[in-house]
Amino acid sequence: MQRQQTDEIRDKLNQLAWLMDNSIRIPGTQIRFGIDGLIGLIPGIGDILGAIISSHIISQAARIGVSKSILLKMAFNVGLDALLGTIPVVGDLSDFIWKANQKNIKLLNDYVLDPQKATAHSRFFVGILGFFIIAAILMIGIFSFLIMRWLWYSVSAIT
Repeated sequence: MQRQQTDEIRDKLNQLAWLMDNSIRIPGTQIRFGIDGLIGLIPGIGDILGAIISSHIISQAARIGVSKSILLKMAFNVGLDALLGTIPVVGDLSDFIWKANQKNIKLLNDYVLDPQKATAHSRFFVGILGFFIIAAILMIGIFSFLIMRWLWYSVSAIT
């Protein structure tokens, strides 16, 4: 992809991220939120719609050629935003703090400026995330085994 096309796509994505995360300022404060916060107030589908719109940034980043580790980090940001959004009240408040679109645009811009450095940071993040996922799966397995063993001995003691 040519540099001019990449810059045009980045400019449009910067505008989209600003619109979704920072376009509305609460009068008298420096607190900003965007359309994502308003969409998230729609019960049931609001957070899904926000995640769909946010995934456009990820798909355009992939089109530009951003590394897979950065795309995974972007997907994590959108997924966490959507997951937090499902929790009543907490999800609405999280839109003021966790601005996934702005984080993803920063990742994209960092990649364009220094691809090796941005990719290295993202690989480290993905590695740590993978470690915690594997640890959580192991802990669930061990906990399940211990519960089954306790149930087995409890039932065996009764008979």
